[in-house]
Amino acid sequence: MMKKALVGLVLLVVASVVMDKFVMTSYTRQGESVLVPDVQKISYDDALGILRSAGLAGKKSYNVRYIRNIDSNTVIVQRPLPGSEVKPGRTVYLVLNKREKPKFSVPDFYGRPLDEVRQILERFDIVLKDVQVQSVYDIAEDGKVLSQSVAPKTVVSSGSSISVIVGKAEIIETVQKVSVPDVLGMSLKQAREVIVDKGFNTGNVSYEYSSLLVPYTVINQKPAVNSLAEPGKVIDLTVVIDEE
Repeated sequence: MMKKALVGLVLLVVASVVMDKFVMTSYTRQGESVLVPDVQKISYDDALGILRSAGLAGKKSYNVRYIRNIDSNTVIVQRPLPGSEVKPGRTVYLVLNKREKPKFSVPDFYGRPLDEVRQILERFDIVLKDVQVQSVYDIAEDGKVLSQSVAPKTVVSSGSSISVIVGKAEIIETVQKVSVPDVLGMSLKQAREVIVDKGFNTGNVSYEYSSLLVPYTVINQKPAVNSLAEPGKVIDLTVVIDEE
């Protein structure tokens, strides 16, 4: 009888210990929570160490898009967010930068406006390294790409660079042409006065003999009468003489 009572007492003590060590502990932990620490912008290994110290687990994942100038071992985002209340042992997902740089086929930029090219390069994460300007006389080429340093359809990685040459229209000053005055039949002196008065200059004077025409009068001029010429143009004259 005493033996049975002793065994029962031992079993009761064991049950009490089990209840205290396991069942009550598990019940108590169900009501506990921890704050998720901020592990963003630090290395994955450091973030994992901080999470473990806080009683949490960490799991690595990768961003769907490559982000330039961010190391592939740096935590970009975490889920749950910092400050969230979670149960001990909860897994925090650590998002890292994509390891491989994406590759692109370079478009043909010829004839495209520079602003449009900048937008395309920004979307592809390609750096516009240099923009050179070249004079053009076709207004349709003004502000448009004439050539590019990387040939179209060349495959490049994100972060690569390219240079372009852009056209810049030059303003061509046009001179208003005027009508050449008629000095035929005038004396040489009178012809010169008219030519200068109309904004032209007299050039070479040659002489030809004729017994039929009035001596010392202009019988020919170059440029011809009423032709259009720029002001200041030289007008050559031919004057008739009566003796050889």
